[in-house]
Amino acid sequence: MTPMTPKDAHYDALETRSPEVREAALMRALAAQIAHAKAHAPAFAASLATIDAAGITSREALARLPVIRKHELLERQRDPAAPDLFGGFAALGWGATPTARRALRVFASPGPIHEPEGSAPDYWRMARALFAAGLREGELVHNTFSYHFTPAGAMMESGAFALGCTVFPAGTGQTEQQVHAIAAMKPSAYIGTPSFLKIILEKADESGVALPSLTKASVGGEAFPPSLRDWMLARGVDAYQSYGTADLGLVAYETAAREGLVLDEGVILEIVRPGTGDPVAPGEVGEVVVTTLNPGYPLIRFGTGDLSAILTGACPTGRTNTRIKGWMGRADQTAKVRGMFVHPGQVAEIVRRQPLARKARLVVSGEMANDAMTLHVEVDGQPEGLAAKLADSMRDITKLRGEVLLCAPGSLPNDGKVIDDARRFA
Repeated sequence: MTPMTPKDAHYDALETRSPEVREAALMRALAAQIAHAKAHAPAFAASLATIDAAGITSREALARLPVIRKHELLERQRDPAAPDLFGGFAALGWGATPTARRALRVFASPGPIHEPEGSAPDYWRMARALFAAGLREGELVHNTFSYHFTPAGAMMESGAFALGCTVFPAGTGQTEQQVHAIAAMKPSAYIGTPSFLKIILEKADESGVALPSLTKASVGGEAFPPSLRDWMLARGVDAYQSYGTADLGLVAYETAAREGLVLDEGVILEIVRPGTGDPVAPGEVGEVVVTTLNPGYPLIRFGTGDLSAILTGACPTGRTNTRIKGWMGRADQTAKVRGMFVHPGQVAEIVRRQPLARKARLVVSGEMANDAMTLHVEVDGQPEGLAAKLADSMRDITKLRGEVLLCAPGSLPNDGKVIDDARRFA
């Protein structure tokens, strides 16, 4: 690879700040964001009513605030008593809303969950990820994310505009037309899911249509395994993934180093034990929880439901922000056992009741209607009576009986699983 010049290496100076300077700036912004959320988002005014925003200036203080998960967001938006379409979580609106806080667009993702778009340039902060994928001013970009109902198309388009790119709003489907549009307009970059890019390239091969202009891509919305990345690279397309959500905007992005994903400069990320708000040790797999500094939709400790882990060390590209391993599965591991739902939060409560217990993993085995639960708990030694106490707690919290197996610290897999449903489904 040709060495990158300083001008081409980074989107802005924020990416190369010292970690100490960045952390201090984030913590200052955090206190201001919480105060803003309490003042302009009714849901946070209620849930954080007893919180002094000025005192939330550390990650330890942040970790004491409640986590808002997607299902709760959906429930509050559906509540007939909700103050607005967004369940009271947004500072944006329309109608009588002051002009400065008026939404530019509103979307409805599957659920449906409604998301607002503010009028700030690059509202979802996607330009940073597109720059890392190689997109530059003056280039034509073929954007295949959806432009209707969900915000993906608008999210990526606003980032491309911020870079000075021209965008062809291709949208989804119509593979043959996509191929001919690329052949005719000769865009240098593709934006969309990696699987759809593969379909387009295969259709071009099948049709005998060459697409030599297409040399770079920013992909997201689904897993992007190295095998697919290499398949595209062999066809002349250098693709990089971004990780974001319709609620948060950009969370993290891949760089030329291909070593995990670097966090966006506008978010504060935590990795917590699934079903709880408790941060895990660095390197341990857990649920991605994000606090965004977006004033329009000031989500505080939003649980994405995705699993990941922190990577140690700095990115070889010179970016100094924290890196995560990327998407590693889903954190919602609820299982139905003998007619009762068992949640990761219940497993966490079982452990919390016994100070000697550390990490735990509930394994559900057997067959449907003839299943068994075994709680594997990491603990030092074999404390007398602890297994019985844990079994009692399990029965009290889940209303189900199960076995307890005490095991050595570090023996449970580091995969983020709190409930492992190993049953055989006929």
